Amino acid sequence: MGGFSPPPYPYDRLGELRAVADRFDGGCVDLSVGSPTDAPLPAAVATLAASGDERGYPASIGSPAYRDAALGWLGRRFGVEPAGAAVAACIGTKEFAASLPHYLRLRAPGRDTVLCPAVAYPTYAMGAALAGCRAMPVPMDSQWRLELDAIAPDDAARSLCLWINSPGNPTGAVDDLATAARWGRRHGVPVFSDECYIEYIWDDSAARRPEASILSQGTSGLVAVYSLSKRSNLAGLRAGFYVGDPDLVGYLSEVRKHAGMMVPGPVQAAAVAALDDDGHVDAQRAVYRSRLSRLRELLSSLAPDVELPGGGLYLWAESPEGDGWSLARRAAEELGALISPGELYGPGGAAYARVAAVAPDARIGLLEQRMAARRGGTVNR
Repeated sequence: MGGFSPPPYPYDRLGELRAVADRFDGGCVDLSVGSPTDAPLPAAVATLAASGDERGYPASIGSPAYRDAALGWLGRRFGVEPAGAAVAACIGTKEFAASLPHYLRLRAPGRDTVLCPAVAYPTYAMGAALAGCRAMPVPMDSQWRLELDAIAPDDAARSLCLWINSPGNPTGAVDDLATAARWGRRHGVPVFSDECYIEYIWDDSAARRPEASILSQGTSGLVAVYSLSKRSNLAGLRAGFYVGDPDLVGYLSEVRKHAGMMVPGPVQAAAVAALDDDGHVDAQRAVYRSRLSRLRELLSSLAPDVELPGGGLYLWAESPEGDGWSLARRAAEELGALISPGELYGPGGAAYARVAAVAPDARIGLLEQRMAARRGGTVNR
């Protein structure tokens, strides 16, 4: 039978490598998926249980308290207070990325293209496929930033949107959001900026500047997308929101209302508690910064040229053999670690592997013990 056949889910392809890593005493140390493992803010968990908001249907757009907390966080943390910005809730941001092309195509049926980074979070391209659209990879330079001038005029004319992700997953690159905003406006293409790692920009001079968000460029034709998954270790709650152009946000929020896209009421209440607290995020920043440095040292024997990222939670390691699957296999065989071959994020990443700094410190300590044992001539299998 014809029609759409879903490809294997990217991380489901790692089963063989996981089995290899599991042979070590203590089992596989999973550095593949960026799933938080640290405790969330206790006040957020307490609010989740005690909000009383489970009885009625939640507002699809998000409660006034949720939307106010989102805008307050942007202004307080990044000095971004865009005039006239609209804000609405989404169920995490993965479903938003996956459903966006479908909703935009209903509005602009003459367009059929989604522009996204050539090496990126796979959901941008999958969202295009699910909508029957074409995903057009945008070339990236040697620093893993978008080369927008390489987009052909015909492709721009057919585009429903441009996705940009800064700091980027998997590369950790901090992109030029002002240039992306100008390009989108010049070509009449809405720009959606996935900023779920905005709290984890490692250049301290840039980490709290308005330029960290595309909304520093205003709202016309621009929407920024945020999540509490990484910021507050609340990936299991699926709490996100999108902010920007009132026309775009208004259209999407109305369509999503009809589709029943609602963040549960208790989740919204817990998210307000998390958004109003910055201390737990600052503490988490220190944890991730330490883990990135430790993992970089661990990988030095496998990938000696790996650098710390500009932002985000991942090391983007170039394989000495020129093949990310080979590097992932060596990590499994020599350390009992599971990492993600870069090919999962696009053909342009095939020579790399992504290493997520999310495993608990004790598990990273286990990798350090295994490395010490290797250097001492023993392996704890």
